[in-house]
Amino acid sequence: MPSVCYVTLGCAKNEVDTDRMRALLRMSGYNDATDVEDADIVLVNTCSFLASATTESIETTLELAEDAASGVRQKPIIMCGCVPSRYGNALPQELPEVAAFVRTDEEDGIVDVVSGVLGIEKRSSVADLSELALRTVDGASAFVKISDGCDRFCAFCAIPYIRGRYASRSAQEILDEVHALMEGGVREIILIGQDTGVWGNDVKGPYDLAWLLRQVGEAVRPYQGWVRVLYLQPEGMTDDLIAAIRDTPEVLPYIDIPIQHCSGSVLKAMNRTGNVSEFRKVFARLRHEIPGMVLRTTALTGFPGETEEDFNELMSFLSEQEFDYTSVFTYSPEEGTRGAKMSNQIDEAVKLERTQALIDVVEQLGFAATAKHVGERVQVIIDGVEEGDHGPELIGHTWFQAPDCDGAVHIAYGEAAVGDIVTCDLVDSFCYELIGEIVNTADEEA
Repeated sequence: MPSVCYVTLGCAKNEVDTDRMRALLRMSGYNDATDVEDADIVLVNTCSFLASATTESIETTLELAEDAASGVRQKPIIMCGCVPSRYGNALPQELPEVAAFVRTDEEDGIVDVVSGVLGIEKRSSVADLSELALRTVDGASAFVKISDGCDRFCAFCAIPYIRGRYASRSAQEILDEVHALMEGGVREIILIGQDTGVWGNDVKGPYDLAWLLRQVGEAVRPYQGWVRVLYLQPEGMTDDLIAAIRDTPEVLPYIDIPIQHCSGSVLKAMNRTGNVSEFRKVFARLRHEIPGMVLRTTALTGFPGETEEDFNELMSFLSEQEFDYTSVFTYSPEEGTRGAKMSNQIDEAVKLERTQALIDVVEQLGFAATAKHVGERVQVIIDGVEEGDHGPELIGHTWFQAPDCDGAVHIAYGEAAVGDIVTCDLVDSFCYELIGEIVNTADEEA
């Protein structure tokens, strides 16, 4: 059977979608190719969250097409994901280099698409996708999508137009996938979605995220696994959800709440809720209920109509709250969104200046928050091995570091395999990174 090379752009949700397509193709006999040169066909899973991401997706596809045209073997390219979902009807004429386009809601039919492009009479061997936990994860951490789409329609975001309305994934399918992943050696489950906090609201039954966290915690308990949840919203932090995070031992006290802004007028223009007073109450309550927890947030500056006063309010709020991690984004007017049609757009130079000022503040706070962990003894999941300044070093992460978005723990000396959980003393830090030393059994018992 032919080999498929996978190129994934964008967020963790796209990684999950690629992994599902890979699993379907593997089950139908297709092989994996690590390098484009060794592949018979290339599958590009694209991102279109921002205009820059769309540009990167198209440029990457065109570069692959040029490589295929000049290479020894002709390689058809299939473009999947967000770009076809957003611009599908116009793409065949704009990108004749691409053999087929697959929207996000068509990805479960990827076997038929690949077979059709290659001229192979091979159809999917999977009869009922809902009964299978289709994943191929080899690492220690695995992202698990609990929903898709979004109903918020924030004025800056195109996700509802790309992914559609919010749809919770069934609890049974999620739990089946979690069991399969843990059986396969995964040590950490990371629940993701465009809006994880409202999971279950669109299905019948007493289902909500608090209930799901308890169920997933129970599922990973025999494996001594970790559970992490990302992409919560301030208004979704109910008493029951806070209790589930606090009282379920497997669920890490790591809370990711993207506020985007704190000015009430800017948030209203964004079609979001909240203000400084409400957010203060939310974060004070969380710190009181879950002592020692880690907080991550996201800030967006330069939205149309954002005044200097609004920006200073955001700057002061981030400084006051001292979040452990803050991602800062510059507003980008996305085609089809309400924000792009607003007349009071901010000058690009002003947006970039405000972005850099926020980054300077949150990095200083984040580096200090990381340094506070020096001297702690923690459990570290080993994610891989890299070549360091003084030879190979183990790279891992601990409970307060989400894979792929926060820092890592670097261990210069010690033996461990990917997926092992080792006990480390944190002895130093640099930026968001930490230096760890593995504790031997005698030291740990002492």
